[in-house]
Amino acid sequence: MQRFIAARSVCASIFTRKRHFSTALLFDDTQIQFKESVTQFAQENIAPHASKIDQTNSFPQGVNLWKLMGEFNLHGITAPEEYGGLGLGYLYHCIAMEEISRASGSVGLSYGAHSNLCINQLVRNGNTAQKQKYLPKLISGEHVGALAMSEPNAGSDVVSMKCKADRVDGGYIINGNKMWCTNGPVAQTLVVYAKTDTTAGSKGITAFIIEKGMPGFSTAQKLDKLGMRGSDTCELVFENCFVPEENVLGQEGKGVYVMMSGLDLERLVLAAGPLGIMQACLDVVLPYVRQREQFGRPIGEFQFIQGKIADMSYVYSVARDCDSGKTNPKREQFGRPIGEFQFIQGKIADMSYVYSVARDCDSGKTNPKDCAGVILCAAERATQVALQVKVHCTTSVLIYSCYAYIMVAFIHLMHILILDPRGFFFLPKEEFVYANMSKDP
Repeated sequence: MQRFIAARSVCASIFTRKRHFSTALLFDDTQIQFKESVTQFAQENIAPHASKIDQTNSFPQGVNLWKLMGEFNLHGITAPEEYGGLGLGYLYHCIAMEEISRASGSVGLSYGAHSNLCINQLVRNGNTAQKQKYLPKLISGEHVGALAMSEPNAGSDVVSMKCKADRVDGGYIINGNKMWCTNGPVAQTLVVYAKTDTTAGSKGITAFIIEKGMPGFSTAQKLDKLGMRGSDTCELVFENCFVPEENVLGQEGKGVYVMMSGLDLERLVLAAGPLGIMQACLDVVLPYVRQREQFGRPIGEFQFIQGKIADMSYVYSVARDCDSGKTNPKREQFGRPIGEFQFIQGKIADMSYVYSVARDCDSGKTNPKDCAGVILCAAERATQVALQVKVHCTTSVLIYSCYAYIMVAFIHLMHILILDPRGFFFLPKEEFVYANMSKDP
């Protein structure tokens, strides 16, 4: 027991430093520089507005944020340079997703829907004309993108969708509804799935590029969610909406391929969101334990508090940091190789982590089970860390003591940190689907 307590104190002392020591194990110098630049951008341009975005339940249009993110080249990380993108991989995309979500889970979710579910789908499946028409404005942040797959009665079972596209001269007429569309109220470009053949099952679904303002297309009620409130969500309505033939994404009847080939990558990138929320929890707690004093010393020096912080830090690292190939055996802390610490060994032992899976995807080794498992793992652990911040639970509110109970702003922050992670369980599938997919047959 004493050895365990000592190990937790070691963990706590590591994580009370300003810089996370394991960053050097995860990333090379270029990736570290990219991460630091995104962190600075997010903390300067997103974090100051995070509370207001959540309180007003509104997409951050007033701060011109989307264009700022476009100027910073965040929207097109995986898009080719010829369309204004960076031409980088999913590891970089995950880095950006984590740091943006650290500043605001709501903005992180909208960013993921825009940059991955919309832009990356167009990059992977669009023809040259479609890419030239849509990508530049999406990547610059002039336009907002979205993806619509689920329906009121067709969530995980997407093949049972009722939204129908009938072929007519020059295109299709779409009728039906889509539900839970992230960015729906503000999107100018949407990837939408509809059935072009109701008798062909999964082979009868086609993907379409829908533009705001198309006759017959409208958005219905904006949904008031418990968490991710600043990420606008709504129902889409199609009433005899004409879509030209050139707006078919991929081929007619190949929509399931477009959908499923992108889902694994969507899950991976979205899994970085809970990592940012976990880091945000630590951002709340760590400065306070250094500043608040009791019995003549900072409360962070008390072993009980160190243990609580170590628990939070460990759970965050378990979801984030594992990549045995990056562990440097020569790296030392406290006079011995870090690989000898039980804390590090535990991280190396579990291989379903965001950045190791991202490296696999970048090297062409995308594994659906890992991608399903990684978002389930990250969302579960983010909720676990955030619940440590809950009133009458442990850690942050316990550490903040009575101040947390009377500070409205703090309680609102806790509301964001606790409820935002739960949203990732439903993106883009329900929790039980992830659990089943991540298991061996």
